[in-house]
Amino acid sequence: MNNNDWRLTNQMNYLFRKKLIKGAFKPYREGWEHELCEFCAERIDNTTDEVYSTEDRYHWICKECYNDFKDMFEWEMSNHSL
Repeated sequence: MNNNDWRLTNQMNYLFRKKLIKGAFKPYREGWEHELCEFCAERIDNTTDEVYSTEDRYHWICKECYNDFKDMFEWEMSNHSL
């Protein structure tokens, strides 16, 4: 992956080596209808079939960005589920 990718901003500061959960969308707070991918800003909602989230469900990553950046960010999969 190219470090000059337009999707890379400061995510390394808060997503490097984080444990992620794979699954379906569940809102961070009750009443929230969607989130945006931390990299490309794609809408993530209950119609999105495969997404990744930090264990606290605060940061969301779409499938494409996960695949593009998983090696660079050295993510691990959590034992928790969404």
